[in-house]
Amino acid sequence: MTTAKTRWLGVLGWPVDHSRSPQIHTAALEATGIDAVYLPLAVPPVELASAVSGLRALGALGANVTLPHKERVMEHLDAIEPAALAIGAVNTIVREGDRLIGANTDGDGLARSLREGGASLEGARALVIGGGGAARASVRGLLDAGARSIIVAARRVEQAEQVASGESAVSALALGDARTLEDAARGCDLLVQATSATLGDRDPAFAASLPIAALPAHATVIDLVYSPRETAVLRAAAARGLRTLDGLGMLVWQAALAFERWHGVAAPIDVMRRAALMATR
Repeated sequence: MTTAKTRWLGVLGWPVDHSRSPQIHTAALEATGIDAVYLPLAVPPVELASAVSGLRALGALGANVTLPHKERVMEHLDAIEPAALAIGAVNTIVREGDRLIGANTDGDGLARSLREGGASLEGARALVIGGGGAARASVRGLLDAGARSIIVAARRVEQAEQVASGESAVSALALGDARTLEDAARGCDLLVQATSATLGDRDPAFAASLPIAALPAHATVIDLVYSPRETAVLRAAAARGLRTLDGLGMLVWQAALAFERWHGVAAPIDVMRRAALMATR
């Protein structure tokens, strides 16, 4: 007599012990009764190719990818989906038969968290702060959700230009250009803080450098950092009476979208959100 074989997934990162993905996905698997386990997979950069080969050889259903592997993993996969190509990074690997496909759920996860929080994205004008992968994912997600125009502001204008590259609806500014940044903010419906500067609130001066005071009264401010959930940026926005959202929603939604790709069933959002809250305390 044969018995069903427990399938497995995991998250590739180095280090990986900070990742909340194992708690979130384990809770979702238990809630849906899917016979699978989700593992933290600590992979040194020099072993990335071998780790991807291990996913193939050992029959993984798929995997998440976190820092520092999101870009380099692309060269080891069989195909990359358009959204991941546009972002220049993969956060989700999906198995299709014998092929491993690179996807990115971050941009769509951001859009869903914003809509869930009451923000209107169709025709929106957005200001994205940052010049890295989170900023690129934010731009892609907002454009796909129907944003009309996006301004990217980074410490160096070259970084912002790289994020904006190839998109006619996206322009670039330097964070140090305070007057121009304030003028831009006056016409924005949304500000996305997509840097790590507020992680642990270690740079209290950073929030003061942003044009929060220039945003219109209806604007939404989201900080993609989820630890702490209330950052200096969000406190400054809340003091003005603006709608504020932390990064937990994006964390949950990007995980939910990956879950649905792997398992073909609706993700238990509320369960995943509770698990994320417990893991980020």
